Amino acid sequence: MTQIEAARKKRITPQMRSVARQEGLSVEEIRKGLAKGKIIIPRNRRHKGVKICGLGKGLRTKVNANLGTSPEHASLKEELKKLEVALSAGADTIMDLSVGGNISRIRKEILTHCPVPLGTVPIYQAAVEAAKKKGSVVHARVKDIFKVIEEQAREGVDFMTVHCGVTRNTLQRLRLEKRLTDIVSRGGSFLVEWMVYNKKENPLYENYEDLLAIAREYDVTLSLGDGLRPGSLADATDRPQIQELITLGELTDRAWKKGVQVMIEGPGHVPLKEIEANVLLEKKLCREAPFYVLGPLVTDVAPGYDHITSAIGGAIAAGAGADFLCYVTPSEHLRLPSLGDVKEGVIASRIAAHAGDLAKGVKGASDWDRRMSRMRKKLKWDEQIKLAIDPERPRQYRKSSKPKVKDVCTMCGEYCAIKQVEGYLKNKKH
Repeated sequence: MTQIEAARKKRITPQMRSVARQEGLSVEEIRKGLAKGKIIIPRNRRHKGVKICGLGKGLRTKVNANLGTSPEHASLKEELKKLEVALSAGADTIMDLSVGGNISRIRKEILTHCPVPLGTVPIYQAAVEAAKKKGSVVHARVKDIFKVIEEQAREGVDFMTVHCGVTRNTLQRLRLEKRLTDIVSRGGSFLVEWMVYNKKENPLYENYEDLLAIAREYDVTLSLGDGLRPGSLADATDRPQIQELITLGELTDRAWKKGVQVMIEGPGHVPLKEIEANVLLEKKLCREAPFYVLGPLVTDVAPGYDHITSAIGGAIAAGAGADFLCYVTPSEHLRLPSLGDVKEGVIASRIAAHAGDLAKGVKGASDWDRRMSRMRKKLKWDEQIKLAIDPERPRQYRKSSKPKVKDVCTMCGEYCAIKQVEGYLKNKKH
């Protein structure tokens, strides 16, 4: 029985209790959210010892960190180190996007060392294996694609990105649209190549019932991917993107009927003024299924700083109702991320997620900020550092600062506003 099936039968699972404790909500609130598909608990029944994580309406906005090798650089040792860094920085989930080296071995090792929910994009492995054996992804057989999906589910992968909404209809709409950047989704591009060459429908869409059967057997959450997400502001919220979203909404209904948990992936590059509308569209068309966004990035012209452009968009998206942020690192669009990039990406997304939680009134979100403010007023520096989203950086700054007056900082020194005003307010003679 899957989590959504248990919730519908009013059965409380240990996973529901765990999420309720983490979020400070009642178990019944979690159960009802699960039953309606508004909350998910991505946890493969074969992934033992994984830290339970809830995503969805009324819950704290979560952050995912992507890892994975490339054909240019495939080091398992480095990816395991990145996993360690991402977890230390506070990532709630991890995705392995490897397309280089021994993909299967890399995934198994990451899964072994990953204490939080792990996601993958199975079409990556299927495409790479077809390219190695037959010269191109276009020669992949449908049964080979589904073999990879079942293999990953059996190993314990908790959630999978599947680009089921890239259909022949949406592809035709893409041709008519004449986008600036066409398709920037790697999974989407693999499937489009296959569809055009073979003159057939997307196998993940055409054989969706088979996909649901695998997902239900292992309680794998399907992350319905946005293969037509905009890769530039000029393409945001266009017809192909919305056509795909409509299809994902229909596929969500079908998944729920089969007892399969679902979340929806979203853009992408989106101007500030369109982010709230994108969240509203997803929630409306997909009946409030949890929304998982990449960024969104709010400008195209900041390579090297896209952790900032995505944090800006992520905060607005989370505040508008997005439930899950996929981090973007400073090296986005430029290279495979380094250890430092991974940390910067996670911290930036966590800031965005928390800002969004404050905006949408998630229970307990503002308590953290109030505790920090109280410590600032008391000039308790050690306590401020402990409360910081990344204690390491403020600790370094404080250590490098050597104020003449002990309990202030070198910005204001003896003219510290808090210290001066407190003294006057306490002195009744003034």
